[in-house]
Amino acid sequence: MPSSRLRFAAWAALAFLNGACTEPTGASPEPRPTGQATGQSARKPELVPVPGNVPDGRGFIQAEVEKAERDGLKLVVYVGATWCEPCQAFHDALTRGDLDRELAGVRLLEFDLDRHGDQLEKAGCTSKLIPLFARPTPEGLCSQRRTEGGIKGDGAVRYMLPRLVAIL
Repeated sequence: MPSSRLRFAAWAALAFLNGACTEPTGASPEPRPTGQATGQSARKPELVPVPGNVPDGRGFIQAEVEKAERDGLKLVVYVGATWCEPCQAFHDALTRGDLDRELAGVRLLEFDLDRHGDQLEKAGCTSKLIPLFARPTPEGLCSQRRTEGGIKGDGAVRYMLPRLVAIL
């Protein structure tokens, strides 16, 4: 079994070769097995684009946490960018319905890093890599139940999905 240092070196090389979306560099957690989390509703996942004029990201997230609880959904803060290939691959797969089974009963608040940077920072939703997926707290902050980063190419969604399912 390879050492953690060797696994990190292999991951770092793969991320470099595949061009993970990053400004500073960093590492994502190791992949975990995928599959639908137990107890999830059969309801299709919802993607909620956050308007560009949201003055208070934390207040917006807090209100969405309350709404998701009332609706019986799991809420995830999703931070991407238009220039991020893995972000776009995930967005496209979600809107096509490719992730309906794996993310049933999940509502994703879709923030754009470039448009919402200040609001995200105030809500503790910063990361070294994008896309960022984080479970919010009742106070509207991004918790440490998060995963970040992806890879470019055909395997982008397969790479991110197990990590996202693990934080649900």
